[in-house]
Amino acid sequence: MKIKKLLITAVIFLYGATSLDAQGELDEQQKVFFRNERSFAILISSDGIGLGYREAKRINFLNKRLFEIDAGTLKHPKEYKLSNPYYQNTGSFVFGKLNSVGFLRGGIGRQHELFNKADLGGIAIRYFYSGGPLIALYKPIYYNVLYPVTPRYAELRQEKFEVSIHVPEDIYSKAPFTKGLDEVKVLPGLYAKGGFNFEYSKEDKIIHAIEVGAQINAFPKRIPIMAITNNKAIFFSLFVSYRFGVIIDPLNPESSKLSNLFKRRKE
Repeated sequence: MKIKKLLITAVIFLYGATSLDAQGELDEQQKVFFRNERSFAILISSDGIGLGYREAKRINFLNKRLFEIDAGTLKHPKEYKLSNPYYQNTGSFVFGKLNSVGFLRGGIGRQHELFNKADLGGIAIRYFYSGGPLIALYKPIYYNVLYPVTPRYAELRQEKFEVSIHVPEDIYSKAPFTKGLDEVKVLPGLYAKGGFNFEYSKEDKIIHAIEVGAQINAFPKRIPIMAITNNKAIFFSLFVSYRFGVIIDPLNPESSKLSNLFKRRKE
């Protein structure tokens, strides 16, 4: 009789322990499943600089679907800033530049977690890729050009760069950015990028990450950035970015506010 009672007690104990263990796994999986992300990024590449916004939605334990929007600048590798050596208080300019170029792009992608954090002091490593449509907006550059009137006096005129006319000594500075805004042109294209994400935040609900990778911005024709060197239609570059944001938890909306980024951690 005592043996029977012991067996029944053991079965109940084992069943309860198994249930608790399974429930713990379920809770952990639920916690991970709801860890969607919302983040911003500051990007630096060999083609320029940019800003980005991304939402990452959990697909399964290791994968997230990405939705992103980026904006930035595109530069030619032969851009070098100069200043007029014969006049004081002159502004800097890029000699031979025809247009300044900005871009706006939006796409979808995927992120896969290779190594998760062992604890909040660790580093999670993921790889990601994304792509989608892209538009470039470029506007002409105007220069303040010096035209001598007398040996001691020169007149300033705002002109676009002309290879056959202008030399560096004739340029006083670059004209204001607003000059030429009514001449903006739009060129559609496609982009793709990929790389690795190293997330190192010590806060459970906050994202701090460094990303490194490569990207390509492709257009159907060359963008006329420079007048005295070859321009290109395909821009390939390496990039590094700093990404910061919050974890989105629908079960606890208050913890997902962006204001949490600026709160000091309580010890």
